[in-house]
Amino acid sequence: MKKFIAILCLLTLSVCVFCLTLTGCNKKKDGVIRLNEVTHSVFYAPLYVAINNGYFKDEGITIELTNGGGADKTMTAVISGQADIGFCGPEASVYVYNEGRSDQPKVFAQLTQMDGSFVIGRSAEAFDWSTSFKGKEIIGGRKGGMPAMSLEYALKKYGYVIGQDVTVNYNVQYDLITAAFEGGTGDYCTMFEPAASVFEQAGKGYVLSALGPATGKIPYTAFCANESYLKNNKDLVKSFVKALQKGVDFVQTKSYEEIAKAVSPSFVGTDVEVLTRAIKSYKDIGAYVSELSLKREDFDRMQDIIISAGVYSQKVPYEKIVTDEFIN
Repeated sequence: MKKFIAILCLLTLSVCVFCLTLTGCNKKKDGVIRLNEVTHSVFYAPLYVAINNGYFKDEGITIELTNGGGADKTMTAVISGQADIGFCGPEASVYVYNEGRSDQPKVFAQLTQMDGSFVIGRSAEAFDWSTSFKGKEIIGGRKGGMPAMSLEYALKKYGYVIGQDVTVNYNVQYDLITAAFEGGTGDYCTMFEPAASVFEQAGKGYVLSALGPATGKIPYTAFCANESYLKNNKDLVKSFVKALQKGVDFVQTKSYEEIAKAVSPSFVGTDVEVLTRAIKSYKDIGAYVSELSLKREDFDRMQDIIISAGVYSQKVPYEKIVTDEFIN
């Protein structure tokens, strides 16, 4: 966690220095929300549906979407003021709280309720969670990030001793895992969709198993913003949540094909058939929420996973991280 915070501080300082050189860099247009997402994936289908179907536009909101390439970078964008809302794992808000920041980023809506990663291997093997990883190396993402912690939790559940029975490689940042695996690093890695299906379709690897069911239900990705932003933009955030709920309802009630067509403008160059298969994979494991509130018991379980990973030892009060004020 210290490394995570150090990166936050360094990036925040750099951004602030840059902003001081610009005139009016903090001026914002009415109705515009600068949203920074942790990565770009069909895992976040309800968000893209809300954008592409015009639900945000109906609420008078223009979304300016940027990709953080990791929860640490997304949170840096939020606390430095370069993003109004961050979309990443709730654990990032917990880490900032533990550093005693006054303007605390708070989670106000949850979008996914399970790990959205899929195990990728180099051969079309008969994969078995209990035995396939023995003596192997898995690219797991950044230490202390939810993808890595979720993977660790699943490995322990199946009896592996990390560092003894299996090696987890934490040296590759999440948005570079695909390139690293393709380049020969590791025996296995994890990927979100549609990257996993595209990778398999290109003959570069094989999708072997979903990680979510092995880990269980957890608040995996959620929306957060600084307390000051939430206080000063209550109506705007409520409208944001209202539009987002329409996207959630669409994903819960429509067919795989209809959802794939709705998200396709957000994945230019990806076949609708690939998107449909990815949507089916996520819906079949129950990855998407039906309502946006982050439940206390789910937050508590997420902290069990973090503590199990050795990132910190004492739970943070739910009320310090989560607010349901904006759920319609």
